Amino acid sequence: MIDLHTHTTESDGTVEPAELVQAAAEMGLDALGICDHDTFGGYDQAAPPARQAGLELVCGIELSTKLRRPGRPRGRPVHLLGYFMSGPPDGDFRGWLEGMQRKRRERNVRLAARLQSLGMSVTLEEVEKLGRSIAGRPHFARLMLQKGYVSSLQEAFDLYLGEAASAYVEREEPGLAESIQRILAAGGVPCLPHPNRLGKSQPAGLEDLIAEMRDMDLRAIEVYHSEHTEFETQFFLELARRYDLAVTGGSDFHGENKPGIRLGTGVNGNLCVPRDVLDRLREISSRL
Repeated sequence: MIDLHTHTTESDGTVEPAELVQAAAEMGLDALGICDHDTFGGYDQAAPPARQAGLELVCGIELSTKLRRPGRPRGRPVHLLGYFMSGPPDGDFRGWLEGMQRKRRERNVRLAARLQSLGMSVTLEEVEKLGRSIAGRPHFARLMLQKGYVSSLQEAFDLYLGEAASAYVEREEPGLAESIQRILAAGGVPCLPHPNRLGKSQPAGLEDLIAEMRDMDLRAIEVYHSEHTEFETQFFLELARRYDLAVTGGSDFHGENKPGIRLGTGVNGNLCVPRDVLDRLREISSRL
């Protein structure tokens, strides 16, 4: 059993990298992928204990991007996974990530000010203590919950932090096409995560989107995911075959931020990612 999509305290998870490695080893996972948002911090910390535990650790990253089209300047939010089978890249890719992190912090400054204007005592310093290297909206939500401004994390997003909510501040994000090329140039495999979230009500529309991304050089799609129904899993398997995309899979584990999702097994045991998924990723990576 493998799990190629998890998050640690270095982005929006609640489990420390070393603790995540320990949990994966204790449950008998053959391989663990850490895909924190816009940072390799979790992977870097997890690598030494993973070696000691004899656990195969896969370096991943999850990027927030925008699919931009003529007439739609704001773009459509699309997450993108990158898998680096030989460890995290150096040089240009890390420099590009640092630029994204600066833009994230600039957004956070404006978001803290917006919440303060609504009467909430929420400071950036407090949020960054929770978020460490990559503070974001989930950490604002946790702080708002701790201080009693909301009754749940979901309420924080519904009332204040979601895209249609009163305190929302947009963050400048890279284009999807650019991000795919950045991952490829760094020797990684670009993958579309949780495709069910693309929000298309009709299968034909969703297929058109994935075909468009394949034309941008997308190389893989996350077929196995905690949120996918059996029908969706089979549908995405067929799309992967049709568009010659590799298949990936993972729980999208976030610890207490997504308490219903368990490491390796998803929601109520609905996840089991085959080992050959990882073998195919390595094969594709070797050809890049």
